[in-house]
Amino acid sequence: MCGIVGAFVFKNGNFRITEQYLTKLRDAMAHRGPDGSGTWVSEDGRIGLGHRRLSIIDLSDVAAQPMCNEDGSLWITYNDEIYNHAEIRAELSKSGRHKWKTDHSDTEVILHAFEEWGIGCLDKFRGMFAFALWDIRKRELWLIRDRIGIKPLYYSIHHGRIVFASEIKALLEDPQQKRAVDEEAFYHFLSFLTSPAPQTLFDGIKKLPGGTWIRISENGSICENLYWDVLDHTAPLTDVSEEDISRMLLDELKTSVKLRKVSDVPVGVFLSGGIDSSTNAALFSEDGGGPVRTFCIGYDRDERFISARSLAKSRRYSYGNSLYWLYFLVFITLHRNC
Repeated sequence: MCGIVGAFVFKNGNFRITEQYLTKLRDAMAHRGPDGSGTWVSEDGRIGLGHRRLSIIDLSDVAAQPMCNEDGSLWITYNDEIYNHAEIRAELSKSGRHKWKTDHSDTEVILHAFEEWGIGCLDKFRGMFAFALWDIRKRELWLIRDRIGIKPLYYSIHHGRIVFASEIKALLEDPQQKRAVDEEAFYHFLSFLTSPAPQTLFDGIKKLPGGTWIRISENGSICENLYWDVLDHTAPLTDVSEEDISRMLLDELKTSVKLRKVSDVPVGVFLSGGIDSSTNAALFSEDGGGPVRTFCIGYDRDERFISARSLAKSRRYSYGNSLYWLYFLVFITLHRNC
């Protein structure tokens, strides 16, 4: 978890971004990145990026953000991880067109991937992310969120500028940001306990939907595109046996867990005691490496959480036991309409 923030002033705007302004917004999210912070503001004060860092991949200072490519034509502030960054880096290196300044930073991989493939680079990424990318040559700002929308990204357009951040509280540090309730979003919240994207409970503040990017031009025009939709990637499995479906699902889960174990810092599993976290813990322990670090949250005065904590504490995460529950879950899913 990192925190990103930034602002872009349009041609008709008279606001000038300063490091003091950007730092105030950035440090409202200090809890998201205790390992470091940085800002970058253009000479004309029309674009600025900020970052709070939680170091996971490439802990060196050279991997700090905001980060630029070798000629300074692209700048990025980025939250979280591209799991297949090593494979993409190897593919980019074969072309001989890219100069690397980091050893294995996934942030730098995004910069060079955008250089190589443009916005089509998103098709290459496997991970969870939210990032802003500034193209100096075209004077365009890209705001991009991962396919499912795991990582948050909020933005507001006012007074001739767009301001974005990982959390709404950072946007509220802007003294010109309107503070009012979005009544329609509030209605949805009372109905569904959430306000569907792009709405938030704050009037004028939007959240970028998952699987979506927006491109903001210097004249203030915005192009929005849904680059990924889960309904475009579904396929009937009528000609596949239940055993094959179970095997395919298990193989995919193994791959997902293996990718998420790659880190330069210790990692573990959040343990609720349910089927999903039990399966994660079992698959996490497959390659050895000693006991799995697990974490659970419980509250003494709430019986629901006491039960979850007790269940997590008493679990014995044998591989076979978790597989049993996984196969059971697949069976129920396959027969839900019977």
